[in-house]
Amino acid sequence: MTLRPLQPRQFTGWHMLAIMIAFFGTIIAVNLTMAVYANTSWTGLVVQNTYVASQEFNEKVAEFRAQEALGWKGSLTISGGGIRYTLVDASGSPVAAEGVTVAFRRPAYEAEDWQATLERAEDGAFVAQAPVRDGIWVVNTEAKIRNAPPYLESRRVVVAGGELK
Repeated sequence: MTLRPLQPRQFTGWHMLAIMIAFFGTIIAVNLTMAVYANTSWTGLVVQNTYVASQEFNEKVAEFRAQEALGWKGSLTISGGGIRYTLVDASGSPVAAEGVTVAFRRPAYEAEDWQATLERAEDGAFVAQAPVRDGIWVVNTEAKIRNAPPYLESRRVVVAGGELK
């Protein structure tokens, strides 16, 4: 038995096609994966002027810390086509707010932004009948307090089936 030397295989157009499909297929798969992650994760916030927003950051942090020192807790409920907000102090007693406004903002675009003024209910909570569309919202709540700065809260919420999740 004699051994013949192996002859190199010829590189054909089919080989090049397979390499091109593997190369561009990998790039497309990674791009699609990143697009899905970007679409389902934190989408950022829209501000009119990023420079001005950065200059106001430290001032807003100081205001937030002063507000946190009060020990107040706000509670937001969305269900049954309505919005309900309660604000209690550190001991659990209702805070005497004069009025409450809630602003619903989409994280990355302004087309669906809206706000509602809540009315005081008999139990001291603030309510409004306003259906909230499903999706991710940044809800900014402002409770007007007599002889004091307004109590501000901002929270990111997910509404599904008309209810807060």
